[in-house]
Order: sequence, then C-alpha cells, then structure tokens
Amino acid sequence: MKIALAQMNSGIVPVENADRLRSLIADAAAAGATVIFTPEMSGLLDRDRSRAAASIRSESDDAVLAAVRSEAKKAGMWVQLGSLAITSPDDPGGKWINRSYLINPAGDITARYDKIHLFDVDLGPEESQRESSAYAGGHNAVVAAVPEAMLGMSICYDLRFPGLYEALTNAGADILSVPAAFTVPTGRAHWQILLRARAIEAGAFVVAAGQYGQHEDGRSTYGHSMVIDPWGDILLDMGEGEGLGFCDLDMKKVQEVRSRIPAVANRKRFELPVTDA
Repeated sequence: MKIALAQMNSGIVPVENADRLRSLIADAAAAGATVIFTPEMSGLLDRDRSRAAASIRSESDDAVLAAVRSEAKKAGMWVQLGSLAITSPDDPGGKWINRSYLINPAGDITARYDKIHLFDVDLGPEESQRESSAYAGGHNAVVAAVPEAMLGMSICYDLRFPGLYEALTNAGADILSVPAAFTVPTGRAHWQILLRARAIEAGAFVVAAGQYGQHEDGRSTYGHSMVIDPWGDILLDMGEGEGLGFCDLDMKKVQEVRSRIPAVANRKRFELPVTDA
C-alpha cells in the first residue's frame, strides 16, 4: 500500500490551508497513493484563541472539512485528516474539540477521533501551553478500516501514553497514525524515539505527519514527519520543509514481526495490590 504524508506549515487563515490541502491531496493521488495522512491542526494553527474563535466552526459548517471531503471524492482516495479544531454543542463550557477524521474515496467520514490527552506543559520560563483551557478531551479509542489494514487513531501528545496504543492494537490496529504539531525542543528530544517505541511495542506501522517551521501565530514546529515499520526501522523521515513524502507499506511485515516477537499476543493484564504504608 502506497501512502503519502503531508508536512505542512498551517497558518491562521482556514481558506488558505484548505487550498493547500486540496493541492496536496490531488498531488498524492496523481502519484498513486492510496491514503494521504495530514498533520494535527491542518485547517488552523493559531495560539491566539480570541482570534482563532472567529474561524472555528461546527463540523457541519467547517469549510476545511468540506473542502477535504470534496477533494477526496474528486481524487478517489482515502484521507486521514490529522485534526481540525471544531466547536462542540455538547460541551457546556463552550470548549473546542481537537478532532481527527478518516475520509473515504466517496468523501464520506468513516471515523472520528477526539484527542484524549491534552497538552498542558511548562517547557521553560517563556513557554507554557494549556490545551485544556480551550479544548475538551476525548474519551474513546478509535480503530477503523482502511485498504489492507486497520488504523488506530491518535493525535500528537497521545504519543506519550503507551496505554492508548496497547488498546488500539488489542482492538486490531496494525497501522497507528500520530498527526502532530510537535514543538521544536520536545521534537528534538523525544519525537523519533517515542515513535519507534510505539512501533516496536505494537509490532505495527506508525505513520506520523507533522507540522513544520515558523508559523503565522509565532510558534515553531519540528517537522520530521515519519513512517516507522513494525521492527522499529525508519522508512521515511521528511526532515525540514513542506511538501509530500511517500512510502510503501508491506502489511505482511506486521504478522512477520509479531510472529518473531509475540509481545502483543503475550500481553498480560494485571492489578497491583494495595498495601498500607
């Protein structure tokens, strides 16, 4: 299965990001890819939440989602839209949702995943991020069918929580998607090693499309969109810059690796006893 990864520098104007996504999807289809994977916040990357609020819509009204669905249908290909910020009528506090989509070649949404683990960190004296102040976290792990495989969906900071990926592979996932907008300091320190660890633990392919560069809102993201095979080998590292990367996935590799090291089959579920101090 030939896949494409889009490494983007999304900005603060959704219509411009939508145009870029259309072009990337068309180019990926022309190159023969079956599925294209895009980064977290493909439609809008803006840390000025007052300004962003004017552009964030409900799922039914989101122009970027509509554009991607239309282009997927036109191109006749699958799109794993890394994520969009959308409003939620179900959240009484008015918080947004960081939602990932799987779209089929008919332009239909076949799966949705809401980011579970929210990025609340202090990276240093000048950089602090509180995703939970604007976003509501999801609750459900999601596995969905793509050609030749089952896809386990996650987003960015989820990468640091191996229990999620254990649940995804227990449910049959053999590809794990990790769309991201990793910061430069954490990217340099942890991005590659965490992706390889998740692939090795799961005996699965990991596909991680990322944001890259200096963005309109002032933040910088790491890039290095990657594909890791079930043995932990790096099949693709897009490094710096924007554009498309391509990789062929041999899905037989999943069973080959899981037969050699049956860690998924040998997993045990256990509880620690509670003892008095």
